[in-house]
Amino acid sequence: MKVNLYIPTLNGGSRMEEVVAGIMKQTQPLNRLVVVDSGSTDGTLGYFKGIPHDLITLDKKDFDHGGTRHLAVTTYPDADVFVFLTQDAILENADALEKMVSAFRSDSALGMCYGRQLPHRDAKVLESHSRIFNYPDKSQIRTFDDRERLGIRTISCSNSFASYRSVAYFEAGGFPSDNILGEDVLIAGQMILKGWKMAYLADARVHHSHDYTIGEEFRRYFDIGVFHRDNPWIFEKFGKAGKEGFSYLKSELAYVARHNPLLLPKSFTSLFAKWIGYRLGLSHPSLPHSVKGPISMHSAHWRKHL
Repeated sequence: MKVNLYIPTLNGGSRMEEVVAGIMKQTQPLNRLVVVDSGSTDGTLGYFKGIPHDLITLDKKDFDHGGTRHLAVTTYPDADVFVFLTQDAILENADALEKMVSAFRSDSALGMCYGRQLPHRDAKVLESHSRIFNYPDKSQIRTFDDRERLGIRTISCSNSFASYRSVAYFEAGGFPSDNILGEDVLIAGQMILKGWKMAYLADARVHHSHDYTIGEEFRRYFDIGVFHRDNPWIFEKFGKAGKEGFSYLKSELAYVARHNPLLLPKSFTSLFAKWIGYRLGLSHPSLPHSVKGPISMHSAHWRKHL
């Protein structure tokens, strides 16, 4: 199977060295490595010098989570499998890509799969818990029938490290544009509705995590609320997120209590900020447009809708 790997970049910083090293050690041959850069000024593109790759450049203001990735695919569609990696995700095992390709070979009904995200080696307690909770050590195959058991987690996935069978990708309509985030979840939902399976592969691993401040957590969850409000079919087809949020709350508090009880006040504050941000996001149509940009992690989204 021919494999194309796509990486959107914008000032990736020194971590790019590890990202590129992770790609170079992969046992799975690549048909293309496609870099989609939105105007880096910190030397990010220099890390790809000497490595065969194709480059797409665009203005920062034109970046769109779904639209930009779809542009990359439609510009270079010559593969059986499309793999996406973010500029801060470091491939851990040399056969990570090979394991994804093997999953497609083994099951012709598999439309997409995504890998396990481990915290970066310098990650703090709260972000380590986030990765442990959302990316367990057991692989899983999901279909539409799993919605009764898993609810909205049926279509949980992440383009930080995910791959798509090209036929399924185009059948599902590709990544939609003009969403504040969540293009990966949207296409996963469309694939599931069209009868494709999706897989979580615990043995295809990357290091990827974020040490967000309380304010950043608020803004991130505001955007998640906006995403859910603007795509009501997700709830209609797969169920709501309330039960999942309560499970996360209990898990985080227990994890923090075991690993660093002194962080419990910060954990409570973070969880509250996430809840408030999410609720505001769900009700964003009633908020003044002038408020949405400042409280959003992706403020550029709102500038496009002035």
